[in-house]
Amino acid sequence: MPELPEVEVTRLSFADRIAGAEITEAHLGKPLRWPLGCDPADLVGRRVLEVRRRGKYLLLMLDRGVLLIHLGMSGRLHFAARQDAPGGHDHFDLVTTRGTLRLHDPRRFGAVVYVESLTSIQAEKLLGRLGVEPLGDDFDLAAFHTGLRQRRTAIKQVLLQGQLVVGVGNIYASEALFLAGIRPTTIAATISKPRAAKLHAAVRDVLGRAVLRGGSTLRDFANAHGETGYFQLEAMVYDRKGLPCRQCGTPIVALRQGQRSTFYCPNCQLR
Repeated sequence: MPELPEVEVTRLSFADRIAGAEITEAHLGKPLRWPLGCDPADLVGRRVLEVRRRGKYLLLMLDRGVLLIHLGMSGRLHFAARQDAPGGHDHFDLVTTRGTLRLHDPRRFGAVVYVESLTSIQAEKLLGRLGVEPLGDDFDLAAFHTGLRQRRTAIKQVLLQGQLVVGVGNIYASEALFLAGIRPTTIAATISKPRAAKLHAAVRDVLGRAVLRGGSTLRDFANAHGETGYFQLEAMVYDRKGLPCRQCGTPIVALRQGQRSTFYCPNCQLR
């Protein structure tokens, strides 16, 4: 699944090119996770002002309304001056004066949703419960530690839930916990403020480096240029079960948490 770095990399790969473009056509393919919320023809004539991101959602800010785009499990966007005829897994085309933005999604868990504004009921339903952005100024250490103290579940699960801090998906949660020296099964409420500070910094560091490396391509992720990411090549623990820890040589351990694979070093990551 594309996580926050992959979504941010996707945004960066086409945001400048589509900004200012006028929509000339919009086409839907097979149904996606949620309905579009308007007639595609209603989008014609509107202008794309900018592309923002909130968690794993891309926000195409129009001169009238907003398009919320989620890549789901296997979706990816491609923006080009010209596109081939849509294939069986191409489910949304936004044709503009600067090129066509296409959503390709084999599993159809992605979505494109039109809302009148970010304060509309539908927008609040999708975005209202998201935690703070980990790469923004609102990611405050004191508030982060206070939030941890209120949660009696494993720290890995707290990070994945996205209510305290948004967008720290499975790969990056494992990597941040390794960098902070915290075992993924540690109960969040037991983490001291100094250890919370290490985790706070690790989340920023891991996600920031992932964006610089173009995200992680484990299966089919590519940005809107069609380029893959490389962060997975420097992963310290993720998907390295049985391999020696790059820091101490101890074999990496894998376990299941909430139906997701977790990887950690039993020597470097303390309870």
